[in-house]
Amino acid sequence: MAQQDSIPINTLIEKTAKYSASFPIEKVYLHLDKPYYAAGDTIWLKAYVTVEKHQPSGLSGIVYVDLLNSQDSVVSGLRLKVVNGFANGNITLDGETFKQGAYRIRAYTKWMSNFEPEYFYDRTINVGNAIDNKVNTFISYRSSGRKGGPIKLNANIIYKSPSGEIYADKKVNWQLVRNGDAISKGKGTTDNNGNLLVELPENDLETINASQLVTAIDMGDRQFVNNTFPLKNSITNFDVQFFPESGQLTNGIRTRVAFKAINVKGLGVDIKGNVTDDKGTEVATFTSAHLGMGVFALTPESDKTYTANVTFPNGSKTTYKLPRIQNMGIGLSVYNTDPENLSIKISANDVFLQRKQNKSFYLVAQSGGVIYYAASIALKDLSYSANVPKSKFPTGIVQVTLFSSGGYALCQRLVFIQHNDQLTLNLKTDKPTYTVRQNVKMQVTALNKTAPVIGSFSVAVLDDATIPSDENNEQTILSNILLTSDLKGYIEKPNYYFNKPDEEKLNNLDLLMLTQGYTRFNYEDILADKFPTVYALPEQGIEVTGILRTNTGLPVGKANVRLVIPDNNFSAQTITDLSGNFKFSDVVVRDTSKITLSARDNPNGKNLVINVNGEVFQKINKNVNIADEVVNIDSVIRPYLENSRKQYQSSRVLKEVVIKAKPNVKKPSHSDFGTFAGLSPQADHEINSDQLKGCPILINCLSTMALGLTYADNNFYVTRDYNQGKKTTPVQIYINSSQVDVSNLFSMTGDEVESVEIFLNDGLSGINRTTNTKGVMVINKKVVKKEKISLSQLLALIPKQNVITFAVQGYSKAKDFYVPKYDVNKSSVIGLDLRNTIYWNPKIITDKTGVASFNFYNSDARGSYRAIIEGLDGDGNLGRLVIHFNVR
Repeated sequence: MAQQDSIPINTLIEKTAKYSASFPIEKVYLHLDKPYYAAGDTIWLKAYVTVEKHQPSGLSGIVYVDLLNSQDSVVSGLRLKVVNGFANGNITLDGETFKQGAYRIRAYTKWMSNFEPEYFYDRTINVGNAIDNKVNTFISYRSSGRKGGPIKLNANIIYKSPSGEIYADKKVNWQLVRNGDAISKGKGTTDNNGNLLVELPENDLETINASQLVTAIDMGDRQFVNNTFPLKNSITNFDVQFFPESGQLTNGIRTRVAFKAINVKGLGVDIKGNVTDDKGTEVATFTSAHLGMGVFALTPESDKTYTANVTFPNGSKTTYKLPRIQNMGIGLSVYNTDPENLSIKISANDVFLQRKQNKSFYLVAQSGGVIYYAASIALKDLSYSANVPKSKFPTGIVQVTLFSSGGYALCQRLVFIQHNDQLTLNLKTDKPTYTVRQNVKMQVTALNKTAPVIGSFSVAVLDDATIPSDENNEQTILSNILLTSDLKGYIEKPNYYFNKPDEEKLNNLDLLMLTQGYTRFNYEDILADKFPTVYALPEQGIEVTGILRTNTGLPVGKANVRLVIPDNNFSAQTITDLSGNFKFSDVVVRDTSKITLSARDNPNGKNLVINVNGEVFQKINKNVNIADEVVNIDSVIRPYLENSRKQYQSSRVLKEVVIKAKPNVKKPSHSDFGTFAGLSPQADHEINSDQLKGCPILINCLSTMALGLTYADNNFYVTRDYNQGKKTTPVQIYINSSQVDVSNLFSMTGDEVESVEIFLNDGLSGINRTTNTKGVMVINKKVVKKEKISLSQLLALIPKQNVITFAVQGYSKAKDFYVPKYDVNKSSVIGLDLRNTIYWNPKIITDKTGVASFNFYNSDARGSYRAIIEGLDGDGNLGRLVIHFNVR
């Protein structure tokens, strides 16, 4: 610090303002119609894209929504057109693709992809299967072993039918699988209560966390039902972290120390304990207050060490060394209990005061990249206190930082300002109670304090009985935009802090601020003018770019390039720049369409070659919300799955089946080609044509569906080798028997492919030795019926380099939510109406009086319904409301 030159506080403010203006913070929030789903459902969603003070963003015109499975493979993706900051869409969870398990939905814009993906919208959703599941399971674990040594894990599985019948005396085979390979196996028989005890062999923690337990229960008549259980959270384990408020413990400075205790899933656990010094003297006691979080005060001495002695919920005990004591330093404390002011205290110890007396320090508080408070302080005494009015700050997270005069950040503290200034929303029903299938009329009123506002809202009406939900555990527009979108790491029960907030919840929210990471703003880089690298500019529409060259490789400037999309009746023309580059902006592509580019309309056009720039796809980051994954889905969302089963049974209609003789047509496979004579007859993994049906760009689908392989740096690698750092030996790819590279897969669609066979080694073929590769991927194209063609047709099949056709993912078209209409005075022949999402509307717009209205019809379910409305106005004021009404 002594070597740093002093900088004016205005420089700090100006550089921060410049950074914020150059790199505005864009956020995406998705309002989903339900907290969980079943196979066969549709996810209805609305995207809210905001910038700066939560205002609807005009920065980006496209938002991307990815649905990933538990292996972090993208199984469905949407590209939605953003209009005035809003977009809506839907994802159908067809039973062929979506099996029971945990999925992850994330949303972002291209502009957001320049920054850390931890700030994307990211949420875990659990999907059950009430139709195909013949077996319901409930699994629990018990583990033992010493720390750092081998672990013994036992799994107890209960097998029942969907109706609750116990599956007793059933034979079960099991395998412990890692990266697609079985590393151990065994068998057993369920007891009279349907229980099966699986005693897994001892393994290290890494192996267990990366493995799955796969069981197959024999249902008789050679019918087996498979169940897969991830083991990544199966080991009983706890951890505690300690967070001094100033970032460090300093000799002689009384410091609040926050702590957070979690289990192996990352969920908070209650603990208690004390802190002792190196002589065994107790200096503090502590007990967790909320979700494993708590705080205690300590005045450390530099010649001592301190130990936290912790007792966990299961009675086990352990100790943790507190951070090392600094001999010289300064501390920052912020107290957030006063409704009107933040109380800030700066404390230095004697050594620090002697060396830094009368030196200047800066106190800066920012929110959303905007500095709302800054002060210069001369250090004259051991402590300095100030009250800063909360009215200076907007609702949300405020980052308070203490700087040296050289611009070095000494201490940092997060606080949450809650003004309770959200929009006042009111949902009014036209009747106090309703009957089944009766028309419900609702009126929305939106006020900012007392003034009506024009706002955009989305509303979902759900059946409480079949979709019970913990309101505290919801992700809402308030909890996301105001809280989780600005924090790194997992936040447990985020809406708890906004659901009827009171003094206790505000105190617990302050504990969260003391224990959670926040690194969106790095002042050291800002002061050094180190700005993040921008790889993608904000998108206003779909762009198609590339370069035009001669067949000798020279770029062609001032040439014509024409773009045609026959499916959309869209065409455009542009001229290349002097370097041969061309760009088509705001291309209208709906769903998945093929684009044709032509350079024939040029002198010597037949000797021109068009090269299109490929799209850059967002990498998959680690899922921080694993704690929200539900292993025992069958029991946790049982009411929902039972209703889903009834829906299926009531809507199922047997159709006339005509059986016709079908010739035994052999499907193409690697065995058709002598090139693969030494490969195993059976592939390690296979992707069939049904899984690839509708895939617009083959490489996109294979990059996430190819089990056992990892797609990185434009190559496929065997996953187990890639994870061990062997990233230089790619997989060899074949289309039929032709050796190709990855770039060939960009021009293929899934509908052209019969199957993809993946071999993790080349057997006796010698392919990998010849090609210096590891593993083989064989893409078997569909067999096209042979017909005689003319010479002109043959020439048409030969690809022309000056005319190319390729597939592009266009804007996903949102379906309309079906709303049945009933006349309660007339008898209906329609079967049971068992909808659980009674109504969904993403386009509720209040007028200048702040009012909007809508109507829908109830289902046949009696009991309590709940209506959830969320949204914002043009100034970025947020609002959310949940009401309940009864149906008799």
